[in-house]
Amino acid sequence: MFTLTKEQEAAFGLELAAKRQEHADLDAAIHTLSASGLADPMLLQRLKKRKLTLKDRIVKLESFLLPDIIA
Repeated sequence: MFTLTKEQEAAFGLELAAKRQEHADLDAAIHTLSASGLADPMLLQRLKKRKLTLKDRIVKLESFLLPDIIA
């Protein structure tokens, strides 16, 4: 296990916040496009794939910032 410097922790924190916001924005866009019934299926698929990629990065960042501590 490694420790993060304050600069690294701040950078990861900022990236995490940005990724969470982008994930929420994509979720809203996907919901809106799906509800409209006029969305291109390929576009929806690409947006969903991007959303999953963001979720993977969010989980990784959270694991860096909030490591599991076995008590």
